[in-house]
Amino acid sequence: MKKIAIALCLLMFAIAQPAMASPKRWVVEGWKTDFSKFNIKFEEILSGGPPRDGIPSIDAPKFEPASANTTLDAKEAVIRLEIDGIVRAYPLRILMWHEIANDVIGDTPVAVTYCPLCNSSIAFDRQLPDGSIAEFGVSGLLRNSDMVMYDRASHSWWQQFTGTGIAGKYTDTKLKMIPTKVVSFGQFLAENPEGDVLVPNDPSMRRYGTNPYLGYDSRQAPYPFYKGDLPDNISPMARVIVVQREEDKVVAVALSHLRTSGSLEIDNIRLNWQPGVNSALDSEDLAIGADVGAVEVESISPGEPLVHDITFAFVVQAFHPGTTIATEEGPIVVGKLP
Repeated sequence: MKKIAIALCLLMFAIAQPAMASPKRWVVEGWKTDFSKFNIKFEEILSGGPPRDGIPSIDAPKFEPASANTTLDAKEAVIRLEIDGIVRAYPLRILMWHEIANDVIGDTPVAVTYCPLCNSSIAFDRQLPDGSIAEFGVSGLLRNSDMVMYDRASHSWWQQFTGTGIAGKYTDTKLKMIPTKVVSFGQFLAENPEGDVLVPNDPSMRRYGTNPYLGYDSRQAPYPFYKGDLPDNISPMARVIVVQREEDKVVAVALSHLRTSGSLEIDNIRLNWQPGVNSALDSEDLAIGADVGAVEVESISPGEPLVHDITFAFVVQAFHPGTTIATEEGPIVVGKLP
């Protein structure tokens, strides 16, 4: 596996270049995107290596009760999503290889997403403002090392980390984020023994349970898919909890700070940390990854779960420049406002 990881790293260095940032070329490649509408610099788009749908989204998800699952280790990470009393778990061992699961929970169409390069796990409502239901796929493109999703009807491009349309018909359209939390399978099983757990449609399709990004957690910097400036006052790969607030504002807290404190209250937000969840980006075997713990985020009043993500410091700087991050040494500011 170590040889595979080294080869993957060398491949990334070779392909981490602008995806021939030309709408004309993208059209030749089969994109039907309306490139007259955009809100980014096209030179920020890089090829991630695989072509469109080379990383296949899950469009017909298959589930089994948690009590029937025999493959997941108790400390493996799952994304817990609850809507209208229906609780489901989406293991990172599966989303690591697919990145998007298009699902329907009750009456709500959802996209549960995971970008390994940003360690970003976010769920979205797939109903768009015009009433249509989007089905999302993996474009094979990256911006700031984050997955660029696309909807299969209009081929509009969407930034996974922000849920915002960045090119095409739905430019500037914002997807509704849905609160989730990453917990251990053991916790999910204890609390929801009959809760649905996502399982592979074809267990032999990928090496589920293994980490193709071996040692990513311990790197000093992200892969060269990221071309922006790195923070100089915190490790670029330090984990940061990003809590979504109104008008695209965020509250950011270093995971190490919360881990040391156990519990924090900031700006009407209560954050709690507990051990027992393995990193999906550390060891080859997800069952023995480093313990990064679980985070719970809710409003102090009225005590409701809040949309949040646990990403890396370089991602916060890239997408939210000028953000203050609460750390154990005190507040720091990453990046500068444009």
